[in-house]
Amino acid sequence: MSSIIKLFLLLAAVVCISKAQLNESGQQCLCQRVRKSISARSEIKDIQIYPATVFCNKVEIVVTMNSGLRYCLDPQLKAVKKILVNIMQKKSTPTA
Repeated sequence: MSSIIKLFLLLAAVVCISKAQLNESGQQCLCQRVRKSISARSEIKDIQIYPATVFCNKVEIVVTMNSGLRYCLDPQLKAVKKILVNIMQKKSTPTA
């Protein structure tokens, strides 16, 4: 085989691989399933918010409970939005 044909085959393979990776964006999210409810707000130890990226096209909210259990919450839930507003208000109030 001539080197030009080999070069074109290599180029075609690279194009196919890069196209396949672009089509799979959003598939590397942490949260494959989300909960539709919050059990006990007082048991929440930590909340982590991951913004949308090239690897995952949605906002993810991961909650860690006092027991160590971690799960994902639906960011569209009214209760989740309320918790996030409360957290933001606590952070914005100055402490003396």
